[in-house]
Amino acid sequence: MALDFTTLHSLSSRHPAWRLLRSDHAPLVISFLHRVFIEPNERVIPASRLAETLEDELYALREQLGPEAFPRSGQNYLADWTSPDKGWLRRFYVPDSDEPHFDLTPATERAIAWLDSLSDRSFVGTESRLLTLFQLLKQMSEGSEADPGKRIEELQKRRREIDAEIAQIESGNIPLLDATELKDRYQQFVQLARELLTDFRQVEDNFRRLDRQVRERIALWEGSKGELLEQIMGEREAITESDQGRSFGAFWDFLMSRQRQEELTQLLEKVLTLPAVLEMEPERRLRRLHYDWLEAGEHTQRTVAQLSQQLRRFLDDQAWLENKRIMEILHSIEARALAVRDTPPAGIFSAIDDTAVTVELAFERPLHTPAMKPAIVDQVLEAVDSDLDDSALYSQVFVDKSRLSSHISRMLQERNQVTLGELTKEQPLQEGLAELVAYLELGSGTFDTVFDESHLDSVSWNGAGLNRQPVRKTARLPRVIFVR
Repeated sequence: MALDFTTLHSLSSRHPAWRLLRSDHAPLVISFLHRVFIEPNERVIPASRLAETLEDELYALREQLGPEAFPRSGQNYLADWTSPDKGWLRRFYVPDSDEPHFDLTPATERAIAWLDSLSDRSFVGTESRLLTLFQLLKQMSEGSEADPGKRIEELQKRRREIDAEIAQIESGNIPLLDATELKDRYQQFVQLARELLTDFRQVEDNFRRLDRQVRERIALWEGSKGELLEQIMGEREAITESDQGRSFGAFWDFLMSRQRQEELTQLLEKVLTLPAVLEMEPERRLRRLHYDWLEAGEHTQRTVAQLSQQLRRFLDDQAWLENKRIMEILHSIEARALAVRDTPPAGIFSAIDDTAVTVELAFERPLHTPAMKPAIVDQVLEAVDSDLDDSALYSQVFVDKSRLSSHISRMLQERNQVTLGELTKEQPLQEGLAELVAYLELGSGTFDTVFDESHLDSVSWNGAGLNRQPVRKTARLPRVIFVR
């Protein structure tokens, strides 16, 4: 941003952070909001609790500065701080609640953070920031290198440095950070941790701003619903795939790891007990800093989910209005049809080809079948006086499957399994091959069977050969075992 006169003049009149710093009540607003929102990392506070806390603050200040110091009530001050010309607090309703809630705006939090940076510090470290900048430049340089040879060379160089450090420690020379270096790095850590909490409100505000733009577009849209949905979904994916969205997603995935949470807890416990850090009087809340990150990130995720649900309901309302308009048109057509029912116009005044679309796919059509031309022979058949053998009509074979099933069940009562050969040996086949097939059918459907391909069983029965002479027939098949 260019810091020219026109830009700064515009910011001084419309930016909420600048208006807050110029306000006559800036000490009251900033001290109160910092105490109730920033210090305990509160993201949302109900209106009743916030007003009660402000009343206590105002009472204490009146006791100190006089009864005329702040004459208005806490409710009036909160309403003034949320007005459009101030914009220091955001007033909204959470789902399933009729009580308003309050949250800081990103501009207010940035103003408070800037004022906090104005305080004089007894120790200002520069080494840790220089090392951080150097590491960032190194990561960018190595991460953008596409030459495999150079990447391998850099990794080998890093390995040699690690080997040299290991050898130095093994020899008894263990380099330790002195008190100054520990204070420098601790101060840099606290600053970055607080800035990270501040960034969450900005990310959440960006999602709300996108949702507001989408609602405005829906309200003014005059094209088809398909084009509208395509643009809406594209923009929601765009913010997820943007640099800010991808960075937030990577941060959330990193922090949601149970291993990372335990590692952060152990590191904080160790660092906050170092003598050099204890001299700087660290805040007790720093021990659960990563849980504050989790809470702030979870609140941002819930906000995105609520915005998606509200957008869905908004689209449903639009669809209901469109359906209502369609029903109004249909009722109008019905009313006009009833008006001309007794005196219809002459001739055909309305016609449709069909009540539905006829769809006939190419592969659903049958293939061409040539017509069969029968050959008709003009011949009269004469009756034959010779006798015909009709015994085959009366020699039908019937196999009683219930008898075979009872035989199998009776055999399985005495043992766990029985083979087909044992069944036919105990009760020989009476109907020959047809009865053997019936046994196999019972084995595949009624009983549990096992086929042993490594052994062959022979099943024999008495049958009729040529000229109806009795003959012994045998079938060889893999062993069939009926099991209980």
